[in-house]
Amino acid sequence: MTQKITRRAALAGAAALPLSSALATQASASAPMMGASMAPYMRVTLGGYDVTTLLAGTRAVPDPQAIFGMNVPADEFNSVSAANNLPVDQAQFFFTPTIVNTGSELVLFDTGLSGEGTTAALAAAGYTPDQITVVVITHMHGDHIGGLMTGDAPTFPNARYVTGTTEFDAWGKAENEGFETKVRPLADQMTFLDDGGSVVGGITAMAAFGHTPGHMAYMIESDGKQLVLGADFANHYVWSLGYPDWEVKFDMDKAAAAATRRKMLDMMAADKIPFVGYHMPWPAFGYVETRDSGFRYVPHSYQLML
Repeated sequence: MTQKITRRAALAGAAALPLSSALATQASASAPMMGASMAPYMRVTLGGYDVTTLLAGTRAVPDPQAIFGMNVPADEFNSVSAANNLPVDQAQFFFTPTIVNTGSELVLFDTGLSGEGTTAALAAAGYTPDQITVVVITHMHGDHIGGLMTGDAPTFPNARYVTGTTEFDAWGKAENEGFETKVRPLADQMTFLDDGGSVVGGITAMAAFGHTPGHMAYMIESDGKQLVLGADFANHYVWSLGYPDWEVKFDMDKAAAAATRRKMLDMMAADKIPFVGYHMPWPAFGYVETRDSGFRYVPHSYQLML
């Protein structure tokens, strides 16, 4: 039997629609606001290796020109920032240790601000601290050595440790509390490298001095593929990488750091080598292109997932 819908019924149904829509909107808006967030790890492949970045921490820092571009006029800093859609009242810092799984070794580069922060990201990525076989310290600023110890115990109990000879010797004379409490207790388990030294097969030290006296980067190579573990050779993707001659507060030898930046950026741009930067925008994988007298950071999209 066919049911007839009268004009009055049709109008009554139409009148109810706004109320139904409002109720649906109200229901969908009842979920709490969560705020900005991101996954704490990203894993890609490099030849036969897995490479995993870990977000061990992130925070907003005020007054970025007190840190970056210290040697350029405020008008220039502000103009460059505006052209790159960056605010000039604050910057977001990222702290990104990296794991390289070679199949026989699980190598962790740097340890973040604390053991707790790094092991939380490690767990999200599917690893446990006792699985780490090698810990490489690129340099000895606090945000790189902070996770070496948790309380009075080593965070990575089964690891051996690798760092640069020049870096260790410089900090060993500095009477630095972080070095004395985090690094010195592990000195007997450390291997020391110079430029060209090998951590394990396929991981080679590259002198990148300037940010600290013995700051090291590392070349990762597997099955003909390369990736640079850049650490802190550039501390910001625009204000440091894009303009390598801009001075950075944290660079201990500012002229040497600028020369290192240009050398590394020239190499990576010319050879189209991807890199991980400890303070690059999360997830910290990217590429470099030349731009005028400087460079441009190109975030990784899917190239290393294939």
